[in-house]
Amino acid sequence: MKELAQIRTAVLEALRKAGIPAMEQYPAQRAKAYTGAAATVGVGAASGKAAGFCHYLGEMVDPKTQAVLERYGKELSGQITVELRANRAADCESGCEAATEALLGGLPEGIQTGELTWEAICWEKATGMFLRRGSLACRALFLAESDGESGTFLDFRLKGVLSE
Repeated sequence: MKELAQIRTAVLEALRKAGIPAMEQYPAQRAKAYTGAAATVGVGAASGKAAGFCHYLGEMVDPKTQAVLERYGKELSGQITVELRANRAADCESGCEAATEALLGGLPEGIQTGELTWEAICWEKATGMFLRRGSLACRALFLAESDGESGTFLDFRLKGVLSE
């Protein structure tokens, strides 16, 4: 899974845990089906840099196998965009409050949040619903480790998110 998709998935999960239906794209054909606010999430304007010297963070010992693992890191900075839509302005406002709590306190430890801004609620003619757009500046840390046996490296994973 690519890094930006991991950030989007973490945000979608945090919003869902907060009780907000959240998806990657707003389903226009079902726009009126939601009783409260529903959210769409995007990750835009990302830039990356190495964490450590050439991504190298050092060695660690696997507590289960005692194998020595090499660890690498990558940091991305970007903007998480959230659009809340609802049939009523009050639902849009309460969804914004729940989304704010989820974004500032419910994301994995690998996502460090910065400034969160919300635009005013407006009427969206295309969907016939109220809309409120938000943007969260963040930094995300990704880690990769060798598998310990063959020395091959696993994909970069968002810090604080368990792998399957």
